[in-house]
Amino acid sequence: MAAGIGLRAPHYRDFLDRRPAVGWVEVHTENFLARAGHDWRVLSAVRRDYPVSLHGVGLGLGSVHGFSGDHLVRVAALVRALDPVLVSEHLSWGALRDRQLNDLLPLRLDHEALALVAARVQRVQDLLGRRILVENVSTYVRFAGDAMSEADFLADLARRTGCGVLLDVNNLYVNQRNHGEDPYAAIAALRAGCVGEIHLGGHLVTDDGVIDHHGAQVAPPVWDLYRAALARFGAVPTLVEWDTDLPPLDVLLDEAAQADAIAATVGQGVVADVIAPPVDTPPSLTSGLDALQQAFGTALFDSAHDAALAPLLKGDPRRIGIYRGNLHAHWTRALASAYPVLRQLVGDAFFDGLARVYGRAHPALDPDLNRFGGALPDFLAGFTPAADHPYLPDVARLEWCVHEAWFAPDVDMPAASFAGLAPDAFEAARAVLHPSLRLHASPWATAALWHAHQDGGPDFPDALQVQTHALVLRTRFDVTVETIGAAGYAALACLARGDTFGAALDAAFDLDGDFDVAAHLRRWLEGKIVMGYEEAAP
Repeated sequence: MAAGIGLRAPHYRDFLDRRPAVGWVEVHTENFLARAGHDWRVLSAVRRDYPVSLHGVGLGLGSVHGFSGDHLVRVAALVRALDPVLVSEHLSWGALRDRQLNDLLPLRLDHEALALVAARVQRVQDLLGRRILVENVSTYVRFAGDAMSEADFLADLARRTGCGVLLDVNNLYVNQRNHGEDPYAAIAALRAGCVGEIHLGGHLVTDDGVIDHHGAQVAPPVWDLYRAALARFGAVPTLVEWDTDLPPLDVLLDEAAQADAIAATVGQGVVADVIAPPVDTPPSLTSGLDALQQAFGTALFDSAHDAALAPLLKGDPRRIGIYRGNLHAHWTRALASAYPVLRQLVGDAFFDGLARVYGRAHPALDPDLNRFGGALPDFLAGFTPAADHPYLPDVARLEWCVHEAWFAPDVDMPAASFAGLAPDAFEAARAVLHPSLRLHASPWATAALWHAHQDGGPDFPDALQVQTHALVLRTRFDVTVETIGAAGYAALACLARGDTFGAALDAAFDLDGDFDVAAHLRRWLEGKIVMGYEEAAP
């Protein structure tokens, strides 16, 4: 099939309106694990017009500890729901016993790591019921204990598990520049039938090394490697990656068209097999993979430990700073996605510093960074630099409600009705609430602040110290924040705790003797705040 491109949010409208001529699209697995909301609606629509592949970044196939079975189950559920044409992951690790590092960290390439990754790949394939592809990665350090090349590692992994290889030729070029590795030898080391996909992308040349940033057009030497890969592996699905500094869609379409033009002119079978000689590994450098990953992770969190890690590395040990920068950037991006209003209130520089301090105090516990940041409001309440703005923690609490509502499951049910339910049975019944419903209360004007920072929103509130009660809901594709009265809040809070309708109405009447039961029930039912009810057992 023709070359594909990544489906990214800024191009959603183009895909829905234009249906551009492209062979297929790829999405990042972790962005769609919730299978809900606007993103899922767009992907479901695009899936009707294009083949879709899932490209994961969170499994951490080479992590000695911290491999998340729960994350794998969520990936499997997404695969079943989407039925993608391809499923891929990376040859990397990304977790320790007590934290997720949320990056594609480099593996030591030896037989211990090979046995571990092979077992993980087999576990993934068994649960998914299908073959996956494993991608070679860009690295900024190599290890003194490496016993084979990355290509030899992948070739052996494919033989052991039946998995395929996703060959990223830009990553081959990056590793050539960073480590002096021969990309053509890597292509020759892979069996012709094992490559199931090729990635193309851009890179960034810096003083510290060449960075695989997916933010530029494919460079001429990478196109040359693409020609060599096609000659070796034939016509396999090819994707142009572009994730940062995203240009107009037509730029990506032009890159994909260039890939198609090259594929149409390249023959097959001109690269000979290469048998790589074994690498002698000094006995003093064969420390266990567990200890090595722990030392690497410790250095990511504290540069004071770089010196202890340096003897285990090949090349410039200062490049560990690239991975440390990635860690900080991932924290900042994840928190900025969950707390955009907070970021606007405090400014980028303050927010970035907050993200670093918070990430060290509360490392991620889930490979899905959409789940990172739930403890930030309480952390912010004790964060001395924010003490002059005591409303900020509650703004963050409201934003986390919005964030959770965004990723809550979709529900497509008709409005419920209490018709025919006897008064005593109604009072004893319990509500089935919409799964996205979140309730928020604060002594500050948090809802007004939130609305003031939305596109086209009202002016900044005149007073900040104003009691606020709000409900947060996403019944279809957009999250709404609605200010409600204290009595209505008290009633919904009772229902959310699992209390009966009778108890909820008592709580409302305690605050407002004129509480309008009929009007509130109608609002709850029509707005799908209450989806149904469960009658008391006889």
